[in-house]
Amino acid sequence: MDIIISNSSEAPIYEQIVSQIKAQIMSGQLAEGDALPSMRALAQSLRISVITTKRAYEELEREGFIVSQTGKGSFVKGQNRELVREEFLKQTEALLTEACEKAQIGGITIEELHELLDLIYGGE
Repeated sequence: MDIIISNSSEAPIYEQIVSQIKAQIMSGQLAEGDALPSMRALAQSLRISVITTKRAYEELEREGFIVSQTGKGSFVKGQNRELVREEFLKQTEALLTEACEKAQIGGITIEELHELLDLIYGGE
């Protein structure tokens, strides 16, 4: 499991961990039942506090992406397809919001945005 922490990111370290693990689960890189590194091992490999990894794992568990078992560790939870779809939809909405804001600043019309989206999404 590869996680890269950026000290220049505005996102807190635990959020960076959460988003990267969620992305790996949603892409299938981490499958149901896969074991995550222990909180201590992840903290050591990233050179961060165990408290930070604990917070990330708690967030992932609260959102239904992992399950933690005392004495055994944390594992990728079987994903509800609707939950995964909703997460992708949420991320796409955030990216499109940012794109629309930039387009408005740059004077790009909605028609031009539609055309760009058709080209990018449709691959034409």
